[in-house]
Amino acid sequence: MFSIFKSDSRGEAKVFMGSLEETRDELLERRSPYDNSVVSVAPICTAEDTIRALKIAKQAAKETAKSPLHQRVSWLEDVADMIETHREDMAMTLVNEVAKPLAFARVEVDRCIETIRVTAKELIALHGETIPTDIAPSGKKTIAYFTRVPVGVVACITPFNFPLNLVAHKIAPALGAGNAVVLKPTPEAPLTAYKLAKLFNDSKYAIKDALSVVYGDVEVGSTLVKSSIPRVISFTGSVPVGNIITQQAGIKKVSLELGGNAATFIDSSADIEYAASRCAFGAFVNSGQVCISLQRIYVHADVYDVFAEAIARETKTLKVGSPYEEDTFMGPLIDEESLSRAKTWVASAQNEGATLLTGAEVVDGAFTPTVMTNVTDDMQIVCEEVFAPIVSLVKVESYEEAIEKMNDSPYGLQFSIFTNDLKLTQRFIDDAECGGVVINDIPTLRFDVQPYGGSKLSGVGREGPKWALEEFTEVKSVVIC
Repeated sequence: MFSIFKSDSRGEAKVFMGSLEETRDELLERRSPYDNSVVSVAPICTAEDTIRALKIAKQAAKETAKSPLHQRVSWLEDVADMIETHREDMAMTLVNEVAKPLAFARVEVDRCIETIRVTAKELIALHGETIPTDIAPSGKKTIAYFTRVPVGVVACITPFNFPLNLVAHKIAPALGAGNAVVLKPTPEAPLTAYKLAKLFNDSKYAIKDALSVVYGDVEVGSTLVKSSIPRVISFTGSVPVGNIITQQAGIKKVSLELGGNAATFIDSSADIEYAASRCAFGAFVNSGQVCISLQRIYVHADVYDVFAEAIARETKTLKVGSPYEEDTFMGPLIDEESLSRAKTWVASAQNEGATLLTGAEVVDGAFTPTVMTNVTDDMQIVCEEVFAPIVSLVKVESYEEAIEKMNDSPYGLQFSIFTNDLKLTQRFIDDAECGGVVINDIPTLRFDVQPYGGSKLSGVGREGPKWALEEFTEVKSVVIC
């Protein structure tokens, strides 16, 4: 999907060294996962480029910290307005670079706008409080309070599956809180990130040099993480990379949104047709390339066969094909390696005794939505994160068996339950070992205003505008005697 060539008129994405746009002699060509056509090019950055961007950010952070709140709020609101103006162009860029179906690309653009606007609103509530220092006998009456202050420089590293909204989830709160940012976007969608960054830098409210963008992979990412300049590393991606970041970062804040192995339980009291419809959506939206993509479905034995028939029926109605068509539900996976891995997952499960109920074909370059039955909890297909349009049905005899199996995972991002039993709902909320629970809907459900993040190997810290603002600020305590 990539090739390197010398700079020419095809160069579209640019490096942002602060507010200054630059290009490089060597560019990386991005090809469409759908038809292999060239859809964007981006400069190839080096460790030296990254260090330079960090130094610019360090200097700019002095100005961002002093900038008035009204300017930063206006900045975010202005960017949201500009994205709205360029909605269709931004959506088409997503379709081109990551083959996201057009309807869902538009949804991502709209969510990006909402994320930025909600962040602007949350900035108003980002404040401290007074503290009664004479509450203890050893204290005395003073004027004491705490406030929240920007950390300085934030390094943001983002993934391919939501290359617009997940960038906004990081840079909008980071800049809004008064920090400078160095962004390393996914190599799969450089133009998407560039267009968003350009709107931030072109805004009449922009703070000079507050946002830099560098492109690359291991060399650039490692340089960002190891540097002493960033005070926060905000990363969304895989567990192996998250582990490397943790080891390399040193003494600084590290916010990690990592992998998941999302699960749900279908109770015998559930509305089976509704549950099947929602589960088909949650398992296969974005080709299963979502951290909270539904991967494991534990179904009560009393309704297992009925549910299996229902989800197979729902799955077959999903249109697979060109991401440029309005009614396409699912396009191709991000690259050939991911497609090959999906085939291997299915073959491995079949060799272990699972049954292919539907799917596992390649249509118009896409791996069709796949439902596996007769899956047991010791099979690799339910033990690891699949990150593909594959869902497994596991038969259980009780809620107790289901919750034990759901929790028996190194991941803990989001789980859900479908039930009409209120007491079971209350038990599930307490029993589920994860960052978020959903009742009577899929674990793939996420509202951008909520705290989002997981336990165990699924990460550290929380996203969502309010919680990201806390991640990107520090508490300063003040006492006036």
